[in-house]
Amino acid sequence: MTTEKVCIIGSGNWGSAIAKIIGRNVSKHAEFSTEVNMWVYEEQVNGRRLTEIINTDHINVKYLPGIKLPENVIAVPDVKAAAANATTLVFVLPHQFIGSICKQLKGTLPPNCKAISLIKGVSVNADGISMISDLISSELDIEVSTLSGANISSEVAEENFCETTIGYRIPEHGHLFKKLFHTEYFHVNIVPDVHGVEMCGALKNVVAIAAGIVDGLKLGNNSKAAIIRIGLMEMKKFSESFLEGVAVETFFESCGVADLTTTCYGGRNRKVAEAFVTTGKPFDVLEKEMLNGQKLQGTITAKEVNEFLSARGLADDFPLFTRVYQVCYENLPAKYITHDIEFVKTPGAARPVTNTAAYFPRL
Repeated sequence: MTTEKVCIIGSGNWGSAIAKIIGRNVSKHAEFSTEVNMWVYEEQVNGRRLTEIINTDHINVKYLPGIKLPENVIAVPDVKAAAANATTLVFVLPHQFIGSICKQLKGTLPPNCKAISLIKGVSVNADGISMISDLISSELDIEVSTLSGANISSEVAEENFCETTIGYRIPEHGHLFKKLFHTEYFHVNIVPDVHGVEMCGALKNVVAIAAGIVDGLKLGNNSKAAIIRIGLMEMKKFSESFLEGVAVETFFESCGVADLTTTCYGGRNRKVAEAFVTTGKPFDVLEKEMLNGQKLQGTITAKEVNEFLSARGLADDFPLFTRVYQVCYENLPAKYITHDIEFVKTPGAARPVTNTAAYFPRL
């Protein structure tokens, strides 16, 4: 049996929470090498290098303070060195940086390397949709699975029970990644839908911006529930309309309705959007003030999705996505976030729901 050598690409709060899980799990399963490299963007924190702090104190004091990481997780400041001889890559960093990272890794990986993307974002522009998993796969010539779910980093790090979803193309990869991530408190379900899992993780951030605006306006729980429902329908409609092979059932997994719900109540996009209403400060200023170096994905994705839809004359068919874009980028007053956002049904947009348990057997 080939021993899998795991490398984590990224070390923010989500990357560090996942490193805690992976560091423990590789020691439990014979398939994995017990040492895990984690690429860390080098920073100075209180006069010390962040990699030194992680490797000495085993805490990421900047992005996940107070949480001990396993001692077999090794912080490495050079991404090529971190990924040397790795057969399993775990990508967990803001999607804006994936292109430059792939350029550095191109041509350096072993032929049996595979990857999983935990990145909640897609690259969308007027020309089309580029899935992060496809970008990694094409740049590095490896097979890429995806992971997404109702997984607020701090709660995962504190070992509060939650679920997540892994989308795979090759069943053996699905089983392997389940062993890498599944714990008593972090339950993994695997499904044969890479793009569906990934698209849910990206689009829910746009809906969370709307939910935060509703909170800032103090419109109450009824309004927020309506935003979540309409947002889920637009997520489903967008994914089914523009991507091949996306399954209806995926939207009822943790990556779909559960992740959307938790993000609209507890995520960073919701928090910053609420502050946008209550303080009057622009999103870029609030990002710097509130996120401690983390990136706000919802506004970027809203802009990219609007460019894609506008180029096809379809912006009016996705009124919630469009209102979020207009508030963020066109100075539409926040009070209009709920204006004319009834879900627009189009021919062929809805498909009958089949038996979920039969379609996605628990593996």
